[in-house]
Amino acid sequence: MKKILISWIGRTDLRAVAEGVIVGLGPIAQAIRAVSFDQVLLLNNFPEAEVNPYLRWLQGIKKLPLSYRQVTLTSPTNFAEIYETAESAVQTCRDENGSDIDLTFHLSPGTPAMAAVWILIAAGRYPAQLIESSREQGIKTVTIPFEIAAEYLPRLRENQDLWILERCAALPPNLPAFEEIIHQSDTMKRVVERALRVAPRNLPVLIEGESGTGKELLARAIHVGGLTPNGPFVAVNCGAIPENLMESEFFGHKKGSFTGAASERKGHFVEADGGTLFLDEIGELPLSMQARLLRALQQGEVTPVGASKPVPFKTRIIAATNRTLIDEVAAGHFREDLFYRLAVATLGLPPLRERQGDVGLLIDKLMTQVNSGLAGDSAKPLTLSPGARALLLAHSWPGNVRELLNTLHRVAAWCEDATISSAEMREAILPARTVQTVLGNESAPLVDSFSLPDILADVAKKYLEKAMKQAGGNKTKAAKLLGLPNYQTLDNWLRKYGVE
Repeated sequence: MKKILISWIGRTDLRAVAEGVIVGLGPIAQAIRAVSFDQVLLLNNFPEAEVNPYLRWLQGIKKLPLSYRQVTLTSPTNFAEIYETAESAVQTCRDENGSDIDLTFHLSPGTPAMAAVWILIAAGRYPAQLIESSREQGIKTVTIPFEIAAEYLPRLRENQDLWILERCAALPPNLPAFEEIIHQSDTMKRVVERALRVAPRNLPVLIEGESGTGKELLARAIHVGGLTPNGPFVAVNCGAIPENLMESEFFGHKKGSFTGAASERKGHFVEADGGTLFLDEIGELPLSMQARLLRALQQGEVTPVGASKPVPFKTRIIAATNRTLIDEVAAGHFREDLFYRLAVATLGLPPLRERQGDVGLLIDKLMTQVNSGLAGDSAKPLTLSPGARALLLAHSWPGNVRELLNTLHRVAAWCEDATISSAEMREAILPARTVQTVLGNESAPLVDSFSLPDILADVAKKYLEKAMKQAGGNKTKAAKLLGLPNYQTLDNWLRKYGVE
């Protein structure tokens, strides 16, 4: 693994050329003499006329590949400019050398703002070792808690985030459930800020977001922050209920009302009375059930199957979907009146690839969770090597937080040592072969592992399973949903792709 040092050039470094006896070698020369680096990348905001003699002098200290980037800052303490410049330099270094590199950031050269930015980048976006140096103590490795990044990163985009912080200051302080939503990105801050505001108001909420983005976690936080935090929270996966059982599942039934009704059942609406009913994947409900659901919400009561009298309920509704529900309305797949009944407060959860700075936080949180699951084992808690962490940060995570957690569980099961290597992590990360990732990145070149038959098989299997579930196992209905001519053709597809 290539070991690369990245550093700003500081005034003390420049003085070392003319005043070596007084100031010593300077931080950069001291580092490259004491530590074996394969490459050095230097950032500079001083006039080039001052720096050129230093670069020649530095090559005389130790011969090694040296890259140099001249930048212009309006101020050597402008956090936003320093952050953008440093982050761009690190990304370029990764593009040129690959992600499997060992980065070191030098904190001593430059201004305190430059050192602070290296800390933020190392703790949040690009894992790296931090070093500092002095004439008296030489080179030292610096260990800084990651919480510093979470505290100071908002200041990099001060105007925008002050707007959020000022409003958050006026929010109810007693909502600890939201602390479970790990984030620091601007996009997630806005979502959480809006959720905090809607939580104490007894309004229906619609949460939209890709699978694995944490819709149920947000729904539970809203429930706990609501008017009935001690009431029940009933979560229902609408896509997993056979259509012929939906009415009984949602509204309940009387004993003996149909074959198999051996006992009375309350139904989800009444079970959630005095609390919250979370309708996950609401977009999977058939139109017939949508009509019944709308009536129940309008009337505030349900009539169990086999009963003659309605049962009232007072339940907050939080719905979630991985679809864009207004588009489903336009396509005729979702009732417009039900949409407007549910979408009083709409929250859009961003995918993980759009949550800049959050992946590092989530990795730390989820690794703690993974290690707690290994508490009964004799092995020591697992840690990530810099290379393994870099692979996690560079991945697009089409499955979002759920995929990240499953990947960490997978690599923990395979890891042979206490430190997870980049090779082990590379094996644990599933290849991005899904339709979403392939079609969503049409400009990317094809690689040796690309397989069109495998992708088509994945697509076919996914929708065959979905149609059979939605049709409750009825092959004629499933064939119609898929646009196949008859159930015999469907049978051939099911056998071909191994779907039961």
